[in-house]
Amino acid sequence: MTRATSDQAIGPSTPIEPIFDTTPHPAGEAPVDPLVYDASIGALRRRTMNFAAKRYVDMMFVTGLDRTTADEHFRLRAAQPPGGLDGRAALSNLQAEARAAFDEGRLTIQTDEHEQKVVVRWQDPGFAAPIIGTVIARAGYGGILLGEHIEPRFAPVPVPRRFPGPGLPWPLGDAVETLPTPPAAVATAMDRFFATSPGLYSVVITRPDRILAERHSAFSGPDRATPSWSMTKSITSTLIGRLVREGWLASPYDPAPAPLWRDPRGVHRAVTLDHLLRMRSGLGFPVIWDDGRVTLGFENSAVYQDACDAFEAAQRSIVAAMPGAVFRYVNSGMNVLGSIIRDQIERRHLPYHETVYELLVNRLGMRSYQHSADLAGNFIASGAGFATARDYAKLGVLYLQDGVWNRERLLPDGWVDYALTATHTGTSYAAGFRTNTGRVFPDLPEDAAWALGASDQRIFILRRQRLTVAVTNESDYPVDLGALNRLVAAAIDHYA
Repeated sequence: MTRATSDQAIGPSTPIEPIFDTTPHPAGEAPVDPLVYDASIGALRRRTMNFAAKRYVDMMFVTGLDRTTADEHFRLRAAQPPGGLDGRAALSNLQAEARAAFDEGRLTIQTDEHEQKVVVRWQDPGFAAPIIGTVIARAGYGGILLGEHIEPRFAPVPVPRRFPGPGLPWPLGDAVETLPTPPAAVATAMDRFFATSPGLYSVVITRPDRILAERHSAFSGPDRATPSWSMTKSITSTLIGRLVREGWLASPYDPAPAPLWRDPRGVHRAVTLDHLLRMRSGLGFPVIWDDGRVTLGFENSAVYQDACDAFEAAQRSIVAAMPGAVFRYVNSGMNVLGSIIRDQIERRHLPYHETVYELLVNRLGMRSYQHSADLAGNFIASGAGFATARDYAKLGVLYLQDGVWNRERLLPDGWVDYALTATHTGTSYAAGFRTNTGRVFPDLPEDAAWALGASDQRIFILRRQRLTVAVTNESDYPVDLGALNRLVAAAIDHYA
């Protein structure tokens, strides 16, 4: 009798034991659905067209090359699927397929100087419809990838920017006196480097207070803003240092306060700012292939090939390896940092785009610098910024001066040591910078560090020698690293 009464009280639809956690979690929402990377051949073809359009917009409407010079500099690069934790994916035959289409006139590039727009079309009898990539350029936002969209999801209005007064000497301003003839050994090393690296734009050698020597190619000059690619990661790292200095963030060892990672139950709470800066976040995502297979991938280039919200996509990465356990170079971690920078700005009711510039590059007088934005108006934090070699060198000078600029401390005490020191085994990567601990450059000191872009754009930071060397190079052109090693070594011998 007692048992029957108890059953009746419980009711047939009430679970004996709860299935879900009923503890209140007011600090955040549930984790977001993971990003799934489409590695089908169709998706890779679309990314290939998007990247080709971006390259042309960048060359013509950001760097300022004419169409003839852009045609000469263009190198078609097919999109490749992401690799695993310990290696790259096997290359597909898409590069040969796209190259054949280009040579046979089935891949066309239409440029519109008035609209600052590029449309790339790949037409093939086997396609149901042409594959189209579209990119526009807007001042202050670089090349904005639209893909098949008509317009971006934000209004790219001009960004107000403030700089030190005109006429100030470099590095506070842009005034540079006529430079003396460099020493013979430096000039000879410059000759060899430019002769064996046909994509070079410029080389600038500086001390903290002045430019010592520079050279520009026939298609460059001191005012030519050129691509940085992943040198932008060093800008992002420095911006995180600025937020720590301003008290907006407490420590790089705190959990990363990404807007979509606020649920305290989520595994993403184990990822710190330091993990993101040092490429040890463990972030990856599922990859689905044409045959239906699903593998685990670690993104490298999709942020420059997919017309999407780069910050949302990065935050939708899964934690695929224990945070801190393994080094894996990916762009997603830097774009999570970008989402944090944006969130910290907007929660203070400040204008996002203007404040990003004001926090760092305006302070350094980097007039030529501009970030590239994505479809949603996020400044892509992993790459694709632009500046002149003289302005890139100013970032190196900030680090030579221990984060102090014009008698103002911009970076926290100890940040320069933190950012330029590799602290883990298995890699020479530091916090958004690379180091010479692996002796990549055998004639340079072990404590040399540099910002590095995908096509060997570099800003060398030689702290003991009080020198920076900025090297700008066009995308997908090889650089003679042996000649670069000898050039920087000659600069140390004659200027340090």
